[in-house]
Formats: sequence, structure tokens, C-alpha cells
Amino acid sequence: MAAYGVFALAAVSRSVVQITTRFEMAPLAYLLSAFAGVVYLVAAVALGEGIPRARAVAWAACSIELVGVVSVGTLSVVRPGTFPDATVWSDFGIGYGFVPAVLPLLGLAWLWHTGVLPEHADWRR
Repeated sequence: MAAYGVFALAAVSRSVVQITTRFEMAPLAYLLSAFAGVVYLVAAVALGEGIPRARAVAWAACSIELVGVVSVGTLSVVRPGTFPDATVWSDFGIGYGFVPAVLPLLGLAWLWHTGVLPEHADWRR
């Protein structure tokens, strides 16, 4: 959970600076980094809660993150010109020591290990 908090702060801070100072250079990359930061923030908060609704949100956030890092990472390797500037998820998170590629796997593994699967989460609570 702490790693998610640190990455939320890092990604959001970096993207805010990029969006406010040089948005026209790589708008898609900077917006993707902002989106990643929001996903990290949601995951951090949801993983810290024990209620079923939060656990379901954590499953969704970690899954979205995994899809994001795999798709953006693959696209940035296969078609490097797609992102004129790196995102948090570019090259599978190489700029962050590949932690963005590992973090969703750890989050999903922790959710699985603690025994609350998405289909068993009660969204009403």
C-alpha cells in the first residue's frame, strides 16, 4: 500500500508539472501519466480498506493498472514514436525500475492471498 502511495504522488506530481509546463510536446503521454497516478491513488486507498466494496475497487484498480502497463509498455516498445515523451508505463516502467510492471501483480497477488475474490465482494457495503 505504501508503494502505491509513493507512486501515486510521483506520477501525479510529475504529470502536473508536465501538463502545466509542456503539454503540447506529448499530451497523450502526460495524460496517461496523470491517469496512472490516479489509478495508483485509488489502489492505495482501496487496498488499505477492509470493507468489501473497497476490495472490489482495489481489484478493479490493480487490473486496470496491469492492462495499462502491459498495453502502453508493449506499444512503446513496438512503436516507440507513439509517445514522444515517456509515461509512467512506457517500456513497462523502465524509468521507475520496472516497479510499475510488478506493482499490479503484487497488488492482485495480495488481494488473492487475503481471500477476497471480486465475485465474492459485496458491493453494497
